[in-house]
Amino acid sequence: MNHKIYFKGGYKYQLAKDYRVQTGVKPQSPIFTTYVNLYVDGLLEIKAGYAWDGPSGPTIDTQNFMRGSLVHDALYGLMAEGHLDPDIWRSVADCDLVNICREDGMSAIRAKWVYLGVRIGGGPAARNPRKILEAP
Repeated sequence: MNHKIYFKGGYKYQLAKDYRVQTGVKPQSPIFTTYVNLYVDGLLEIKAGYAWDGPSGPTIDTQNFMRGSLVHDALYGLMAEGHLDPDIWRSVADCDLVNICREDGMSAIRAKWVYLGVRIGGGPAARNPRKILEAP
C-alpha cells in the first residue's frame, strides 16, 4: 500500500460553481483539461473544484480582484502546461485581467498597477507549471 500523497502547493481558493466568461484568448483548436476548457471563440469554462491562489504579488485580495485573478490564473495555467504559447497569449490574458477588474469596480489607477505588475513579474508563472510535491 502506498502511503504517499501527491499535491501541488500555493492555492488559497477553490471555485464552488462552474464559471464561464468570454476572453480575448482564442486558440486555434479547443483546449480541454480537467478543470479548464478554452474554446476557439475565447469562451473560457472553469469547473467547480478549480483551485487558484488569488491576486499575486504585493496586493490585497479584494472583491474587485477575485474574478480577474481566477480567469488570469486559469489562462496562465494553460500556458504553463504548454496548451497556449505565452509569447502570443500572455499579453492578451493580462489585458483580460485588467478589463475584468475594471468591470468589477477596480479604480483605473490600481488597475494600471495590476497590469504593470503582471507584465513585469508574471512571465515565469506563464512558463513553469507548479511542481508536484509529495509527503511523507
